[in-house]
Amino acid sequence: MNVGDAARRTGLPAKTIRYYEEIGLIAPQRSANGYRDYTGEDVHRLAFLKRARNLGFSIEDCRQLMALYRDRSRASADVHRIASSHVTAIEEKIGELQSMRATLQKLIHACHGDDRPDCPILEEMAGTKEHAAG
Repeated sequence: MNVGDAARRTGLPAKTIRYYEEIGLIAPQRSANGYRDYTGEDVHRLAFLKRARNLGFSIEDCRQLMALYRDRSRASADVHRIASSHVTAIEEKIGELQSMRATLQKLIHACHGDDRPDCPILEEMAGTKEHAAG
């Protein structure tokens, strides 16, 4: 099947599929006329990549997970390590986002939100006043 068909079957944009090929995550066959020819197995790999990316795994993590998926002699501990590391990164990001939210909430509370030009939010971003402790 062509890239358009693979895109429809996986829900991935054709551009993403071509990018995955460019970086070596997939390697579709080429037909006699040079067009990409995706097999059912290619579509399965693309769906795998889509699910992994939707879970927030990096391209490099996806590369490792794909290799482990294809390796029937893999150790599940390797997959567990990658997933656990990803959860740790997610938890760190959640902490950062919660801190950003708290800072912004303090700044919003300090801002009058009226017609006056003084704005603690902009002053904090400019580093001219300390309105939030972070």
